[in-house]
Amino acid sequence: MIALLASGVEIPASPPSGFPAPGTEIFDYTKSCLVGSGPYCLTKISLLMIISMVVIIAFFVTAFRKAQLVPTSRSQRYAEGIVDIVRKGVILEVMGPEGLKYLPFLFSIFIFIWVNNFYEVLPFAQIPTTSRIAIPMFLAILVWFVFNIEGIRAQGGWHYLKSVLFPPGVPWPIYFLVTPIEFVSVFLVRPLTLAVRLAANMIAGHLILTIFAIGTWYLFSHLWAPGAQPVIAVFGIFSFALQVFMTAFEVLVAFLQAYIFTMLTAVYISGAIHPEH
Repeated sequence: MIALLASGVEIPASPPSGFPAPGTEIFDYTKSCLVGSGPYCLTKISLLMIISMVVIIAFFVTAFRKAQLVPTSRSQRYAEGIVDIVRKGVILEVMGPEGLKYLPFLFSIFIFIWVNNFYEVLPFAQIPTTSRIAIPMFLAILVWFVFNIEGIRAQGGWHYLKSVLFPPGVPWPIYFLVTPIEFVSVFLVRPLTLAVRLAANMIAGHLILTIFAIGTWYLFSHLWAPGAQPVIAVFGIFSFALQVFMTAFEVLVAFLQAYIFTMLTAVYISGAIHPEH
């Protein structure tokens, strides 16, 4: 049952004649409205994002409501440990102490992505909301605006463009080649790769978990299905074991993808405010 809860498809009561391979329907939660209709439709994806926001706010408000210099509550210790992942593991490593002013933004990005990635392995949620490309793309565009605005604020508009499009130390004829590449890389490719990297990893993980979940049900169903071959059910043990292993692996992936997204955001901001000399 654990394996079945990790899938995003409805499991029929009896096995079909062949393996029911999952398709794009395991990602499509936008056609049915839980509440409302049309532009005011609340889908499962929207509801999960709202829940993640409420859970995050409630947890950190509770953890820091009566914060102590030396944490005495378990929730404060956990909350400070999560914050330190971004503070020490991202900002101080990439940007230095002056980057701490970006901690609220970078931490918000990290915790939102992490929680929404974790829905992938959470029973009854069963899908990472970040597998919908619109969500990673929105976050990537937000990051694009932030690092460009910070670059312009720190250097001025012309100096920022000059540092990006005309890197120092390059012979001037090479700029005919380098400048278009830098423009495409910084202003077009960065948000695209941020969004696609996150979405593709979560899509792949959700698809793998769904395949093993349905495979486990399909193989074990040969124990009771009329005309089935019980010996085939033995392979369900291996499918179930892989399902459990991949679920644990996807827990790690959910964290890593949030960390990588946050790390790259810090790199982009740092590069924008500290041009090469």
